[in-house]
Amino acid sequence: MELYLKISYLNDFIFCPLSIYYHQLYGRLSERLYYSDSQLNGKAVHEAVDNKHYSTHKNLLQGIEIYSNEYNLCGRIDIFDTDTGLLTERKKKIDTIYDGYVFQLYAQCLCLREMGYSVKRLRFYSSDDNKIYPVLLPEENREMFVKFKNTLEEIKNFDVMSFVPSNPQKCGNCIYNDFCDRPASPKIYNGGF
Repeated sequence: MELYLKISYLNDFIFCPLSIYYHQLYGRLSERLYYSDSQLNGKAVHEAVDNKHYSTHKNLLQGIEIYSNEYNLCGRIDIFDTDTGLLTERKKKIDTIYDGYVFQLYAQCLCLREMGYSVKRLRFYSSDDNKIYPVLLPEENREMFVKFKNTLEEIKNFDVMSFVPSNPQKCGNCIYNDFCDRPASPKIYNGGF
């Protein structure tokens, strides 16, 4: 039996595979212990969607649970417009669209499609600056879709015991740095070590 992977772990795995382990280990503790202010602010952006208070329009699905048997994924969407087929992932502020962001949106798209919905367009919405970033569908960007599937395979075959972090910049900015048993660098404060 294969377990379902939480969609949010796709971005975490790319940042650092150990972060998934730490999510599980510290997930029930107060997030204030390890979340940065920007992460707490980002979480607040999702509250209206998660609590289904973003909109009362019947065509807008918000915060629903989704799954894919084909890809062994599960999670939640932010907003899906059933009339237009537009899937929107909200972020607090987008400076860079990382592969992990796109993979999360792909996973949501694939789950919705497997559940019978017609997803026609994808986008990110950056709430701080009110910007929209369109994203090509998986079938429109073959290279990125292959990277997505390869990442799923890497996660499936990941060996936590043999992993050694190699990016000091990522380690220094990681919310779990203070708890990690093998950081590549100390915590970064104000851009310095």
